Amino acid sequence: MPDKSHKRTLILASSSPYRKLLLERLRLPFDIFSPSIDESASASETPLGLVERLALEKSLCAAQRFPSAVIIGSDQLAVCQGEIIGKPGTVSKACEQLAAFSGQCVVFHTAVSICCEDSGLRYAQTVDTEVCFRQLSRLEIERYVALDRPLDCAGSFKSEAAGISLLESMNSSDPTAIVGLPLITVSKALRKAGFNVP
Repeated sequence: MPDKSHKRTLILASSSPYRKLLLERLRLPFDIFSPSIDESASASETPLGLVERLALEKSLCAAQRFPSAVIIGSDQLAVCQGEIIGKPGTVSKACEQLAAFSGQCVVFHTAVSICCEDSGLRYAQTVDTEVCFRQLSRLEIERYVALDRPLDCAGSFKSEAAGISLLESMNSSDPTAIVGLPLITVSKALRKAGFNVP
């Protein structure tokens, strides 16, 4: 049964269907709010600095609208050889990304920011996941992209689906971080905020 005992509303400040599915695993009732923020990087901003700032801005944007709620904001960036990797958007771009990743390692920074204006709650943490791709042929890349359609995923693969077969290894302190929301971190923060997380 979902926990309905906590007096504060829980809000996920994200329009991502992947984050929604992940948070549902904790069996807590929550609402969705899609924050409108500028996600552009400043000239001197590092990928890590950018992802942490965006997670914070998402949570604070929602907190202005819902000051008594506990807000979860999150953002993720993929970085390969110092370059930020975006969502492919098209089949051809997804195939290009995966061809570039063949035999390479990509780091995914997943930042989380949890806050509540009324209570003064502030919690932030970033979980890194190193994903190493095996050598990939053009044929298996095309077959994979047709199968999983990872066009809305940075890095052009879904580790929770067939994309796991493209990898040589994956290293992270939280296996859910790669999907977009580190549930170990979130669970810890919500327990501190007074939620009965199973």
